[in-house]
Order: sequence, then C-alpha cells, then structure tokens
Amino acid sequence: MSWSFRIARIAGIEVRIHFTFLLLLLWIAASHYSRGGPPEAIRGVVFVCLLFLCVLLHEFGHAIAAARYGIKTPDITLLPIGGVARLQRMPDKPWQEFIVAIAGPLVNVVIAAALMLGLGMAGRFDGNLQLDNPHVPMLLQLRNVNIMLVLFNLLPAFPMDGGRILRALLATRMPYGRATNIAASVGQFMAFLFGFWGLMVGNPLLIFIALFVYMGAGQEAAAAQMRDVARHAAVADAMIRDFRTLPATATLGEAADLLLATSQTEFPVTDPAGAVIGLLTRDDLIAGLKQFGVAAPISAAMRPGVPTVSLDASLEDAFTLMNEQQLPALMVVDNAARAVGMVTPENVGELMMIQTALDGRAKPPWFKTRDTLPPHQVKPATT
Repeated sequence: MSWSFRIARIAGIEVRIHFTFLLLLLWIAASHYSRGGPPEAIRGVVFVCLLFLCVLLHEFGHAIAAARYGIKTPDITLLPIGGVARLQRMPDKPWQEFIVAIAGPLVNVVIAAALMLGLGMAGRFDGNLQLDNPHVPMLLQLRNVNIMLVLFNLLPAFPMDGGRILRALLATRMPYGRATNIAASVGQFMAFLFGFWGLMVGNPLLIFIALFVYMGAGQEAAAAQMRDVARHAAVADAMIRDFRTLPATATLGEAADLLLATSQTEFPVTDPAGAVIGLLTRDDLIAGLKQFGVAAPISAAMRPGVPTVSLDASLEDAFTLMNEQQLPALMVVDNAARAVGMVTPENVGELMMIQTALDGRAKPPWFKTRDTLPPHQVKPATT
C-alpha cells in the first residue's frame, strides 16, 4: 500500500504503518495535552498504541487462519481506521472463508476475556467505553474497546468480517456470486441506516462509517463478480491482442516516445529472439527518467524476470497470479516465450461488462469459456 512504511517483519509477514497513522498519534497527543498537559498526552498516545496492538493481533488472526489453507499474507498495514491484512487470494471454500473471517474477532474475544478476568468484578461491561474519563483505568478502557471491536466487526456488512461471514454462510446454499450480491446489499442497507442515524443525531463519525461501509460493500461485490467471470473464462477471452513491445536495446527516451504515441501504459521488453525478459510500466519509466535520464538503457528501469502465463492458461489462474505478485499487467506468451497478449485488471473488467451485456445471448466467436477448452489447457505456465 502506498504512503506506508515497514516497521517489522513477523513470521514472514511485513507489518506496515500508513503515514496517516502518525498524524492520528499527533492529533491524540495534542488533544490530550490541551486537557491535562504532558502526562495526559503520553497516556493518550500509549492507549492508542495498545489499541492498535490489539488491531494488529486481530489481523494476525486472519493471517494465521488463512495460512492453514495455504494462503499467504504478504503484509499487514495499520491505518487510522483499523488494519488491513492483504491475503494473496480468497479461500476456495465457503467454510474456509468463514474460519478466516471469524478468526480476527475471536482474537479480540480472547483479549477482552483475559482483561476481564484480570480486572475481576470491576471490569464488568455496561456498554460505556468511558474513553474520555481519565479516572478510568487504561486496561478497563482497552477491554471495553475490544468488546466494541468484536461487535462492530461482526456486523453483517462488507468490508467488516461479519459481511464475509454472512457471504460464507450464504455460499453454502447458493452460488458465490449471488451470495456476495446479497451480502453486499445487506451491507449497503446497513450503511444507509448508519448514515440516517448519523444525520438525525448530528454524529459525523456515523456518517463516515456509513460511507466507508457503503463503498466497501460495492467494491467487494465488484471484485467478487470479477473473480466469478475469471473462474469461467480463458486468458484468450480477456487479453489485449494489439500491443507494442520494446527491444532490450531501447533507451528510456525511446520508451517515453512510445508511451506518448500510444494509449499503452505497460510494455513488455523482449530479447533479439522476441522472448519476454521484462516489463516496463509507466511509473517505472517516469522514475527511471528522473534518476537516469533519456539516454539510459531500458534495463535500468524495467522489471526483469516477471512471470508470464501460456496462451491456454485459465483467466482465474492469471488473475490470481496478478493479485499475488501485485502485477499491473501479465504477459501471455507462446511456446517460444514470445509475447502474444497482455492481461490487465481493466481487461477483466471489460470482459465482465461484455459478459453481463451478452447474458443469455449468443457469445461472439472469439469467446471461449474454460469449459470449452480441452482439459490439458487449463493450467498456468510461468517463466
């Protein structure tokens, strides 16, 4: 995630902090300082750090559960609004998604229970977080917040864990795409309720949460629909056939001329035999021009050794590979490793729109789903 930096690496997972999180700490320190001076400012910052430690453990709960099913988590990023564990892919089965989704809230349940046992009867929860009361023990406030994290995350609305739990339960009885649409609709309805309530009571935080939930539900529905399309299509359906390549002997200046002359933003780099040896993106080109100048060879800025897929690979495998390695584009090659096509997320989205428009109608002659391909033509190949 951009605007974030790594602070640790635990069990192979990068722990990152978004720079806006530092702004949150500064705001907490300033607001508490105005109320009680340096001691209160330190107390406020320590509490926020402990709170986000609980959020980090919550995200590690998701990561550990996902690892049981062979799903890696490259990184976890802490934001002012919470944490994000970036899984390489979604679980294959509904019950697996259920386990991964509920693992996070269960971590907060364990934390809250441990604090409750440690605090004894004085730690009974009455629904009041008491975060603004400096006389309430910090551990009691932390226990209260963990209980609220559990309740909030279990709301059946994307992008909270409760939305994924609902989708997993629905997917045991209906197709994944339909289950996602229902769960997303429930989430957007709850977002409407949050927004209406926020307007009635004049609470801007509730309005912000409503917007966050509404957009998250829509994005999840779109992503699920895209995955569903990819699951039943071949790479040949979505790949760009008309594209330009750059020879390994080209300069960054020549690459810049090609960028301006076309609408293409990713360029495969080829050796004299035409085999793909790298990929040059627009961002890499701009960074290379700033650092090396127009006369520098293209190898100074390109990404070498990028993975490729064969022409007969499934679109689902290609899409998964792009997500796992965060590739802006994936090259499709023939048996001689020469570029014959290129797949981008935009292409998959366009295929999704075309497929939706042609739903129930005759497909164009170039459209071939995975079911029409011979069995040996649905496996990915990388170089």
